[in-house]
Amino acid sequence: MSDIIVITNSSICEEDYLLRIEKLAKAKPKAIVLREKHLPESDYEDLAKKVIEICNKYNTQCILHNFPKVAEKLNHDALHLPLHILATLTDKEKSQYKILGASCHSVEDAVKARKLGCTYITAGHIFDTDCKKGLPGRGLDFLKEVCRSVSIPVYAIGGISPENFSKIRNAGASGGCIMSSAMNCTNPQEYLNSFTE
Repeated sequence: MSDIIVITNSSICEEDYLLRIEKLAKAKPKAIVLREKHLPESDYEDLAKKVIEICNKYNTQCILHNFPKVAEKLNHDALHLPLHILATLTDKEKSQYKILGASCHSVEDAVKARKLGCTYITAGHIFDTDCKKGLPGRGLDFLKEVCRSVSIPVYAIGGISPENFSKIRNAGASGGCIMSSAMNCTNPQEYLNSFTE
């Protein structure tokens, strides 16, 4: 299994979305985070059912995003949240998740996420990326600081590519997150395999 977490984005996917999810699940990333923030909760729930089914077929971890109620309703034990939403959950609500992640943009965020019960975090954005046009990446020194500040796995996000993957690993990250490239690469299996140290 790779050390790459795929983050979905249907708005930039150039082929049938569920077919792309199937190809990605088959390629065995560490996990697929179903991040479709533009969808209303009910539409997200409908999509989540389909994506969970595809991921289960290939024994690939699916992590739901942004909607704790959907995860609860579907009895799904993996969830990734923005930090401000995570902070609103009770201990009882958090206890139902085996996997709980949060997006962090500072060392303080990382420490807070760990205290709130996260089992992993994403830290970014590390390198310049089209997803954050005009905003310079926070860089490898930032990533090192975050990794040193917490004892849970840190996944770097933002401009992660096969060419810089070894740099984020050397900075202490457990792996990296990819979005645009995952949604549009020609061959997901080959692409994921190209992330090596």
